[in-house]
Amino acid sequence: MRILVTGAAGMLGRAVTRCFEADHEPVGIDLADGDLASAGVAARLVAEASPEWIIHCAAWTDVDGAESARREAMAANADATGHLAGICRQQDIGLTYLSTDYVFDGQGNDGGYDEGDPRDPLNHYGLTKARGEEHVESLPGDWQIVRTSWLFGDGRVNFPKTIVGLLDRQETLQVVDDQRGCPTYADDLAELLHFLVPSRRRGIFHGTNAGDVTWYGFAREVAAVVGKDPGRITPCASSVWPTAAVRPPCSVLRSGHLEKVGCPARPSWQDAVARYLARLEAGSVAFP
Repeated sequence: MRILVTGAAGMLGRAVTRCFEADHEPVGIDLADGDLASAGVAARLVAEASPEWIIHCAAWTDVDGAESARREAMAANADATGHLAGICRQQDIGLTYLSTDYVFDGQGNDGGYDEGDPRDPLNHYGLTKARGEEHVESLPGDWQIVRTSWLFGDGRVNFPKTIVGLLDRQETLQVVDDQRGCPTYADDLAELLHFLVPSRRRGIFHGTNAGDVTWYGFAREVAAVVGKDPGRITPCASSVWPTAAVRPPCSVLRSGHLEKVGCPARPSWQDAVARYLARLEAGSVAFP
């Protein structure tokens, strides 16, 4: 398949391009090529790529920044997705939209969320992604919404890399222990998309590594993997580290739809962290 990958310079976009290039024809674009929030630019970029399918990884990902730049975040996440959805409708192109656990509020649901649970975002970033989902769901043709969460991988900034750096500089750390989710390795998510996209299966899918944890538990696992004492990390409440955007306390994405379409089991988040940190230590990741 000839596949247009938006956000190709980002963490997930790079992983997707690497994963698909062996047996498909990925064509990558990023903001430097044009702003998809402009309908005309979106139409030009899709026309130039002439794809059979679009994997839409491009997004405004600054959760806290979205609170103060609401119009810009909505344009990047909702308007751009709407433009792509309209083009896909007109030209019969398939569309896979990468979304987020933050479309849920995380209130009073300790077990997490299924694919069909109602969206009810707590913050503006989550609202922008929910609006993007609505555009995709309106398509009469082939579409997929793949929600993911707590993404890490080859990039300048990610949670495991941050924790390793802090442990090198500080004796102790406090990490939030009242938010629970599913850490996800970008390379593993790319493999999931490599299965799902060619299948042309339509619907909403939850794409994460297996298992869930709090940020505190995540940080302790990182410490253990790199040979640091996890006891140097202590738990704290979210109120200790206030942020502009409210985070859902439990945004675990439960998966059932992927299993129904025969997707292989995903590795645990612990296995994914170990593989990523081994690559980081070996210097074989981008932006080390």
